[in-house]
Amino acid sequence: MSAPTNKPSHVQCDQLSFLILDAPNDSNLPLYLKEFKKYQVTDVVRACEPTYSDATVEAAGFRVHEMEFPDGEPPSQEIIQKWLGLVEITMKENARENAGTHQTDKTIAVHCVAGLGRAPVLVAIALMEHGLDVITAVEHIRKARRGAINLRQLKYLEKYTPVRKKDKCNIM
Repeated sequence: MSAPTNKPSHVQCDQLSFLILDAPNDSNLPLYLKEFKKYQVTDVVRACEPTYSDATVEAAGFRVHEMEFPDGEPPSQEIIQKWLGLVEITMKENARENAGTHQTDKTIAVHCVAGLGRAPVLVAIALMEHGLDVITAVEHIRKARRGAINLRQLKYLEKYTPVRKKDKCNIM
């Protein structure tokens, strides 16, 4: 069983919790499922073409969400809305279950092929929607995941305007 290329990276901001990773495949999926349990993942977002069986992941108790978009391209508005809907639901569940604390119980795992482009861009969008400026969001992600977000993706994020504008989250 081959190990993940890059170790999964945990990115947290108040009630938001993400696990950014490279794409599992059927042979190393058990290792990823262990990581999902460790970080209390409830949902797995696939931002690339399928590389593993959804049925295996769902049988292990995780929901799989297809949000594929081309490598090097920004996500479509449809993908952004789907992503932000999932983030909002998860954040509300964490806030309700952990009122008055900064603890999270639910994490969203998000991956693309290498876990350096599409997945971190989605996480950056979520952080920006929750009040972080682009530089702070990208730096926070890069602390956890070196090499994340290339120049072209950074330029896209610099032009991104949050649509839901939530209260600012605090980086932990």
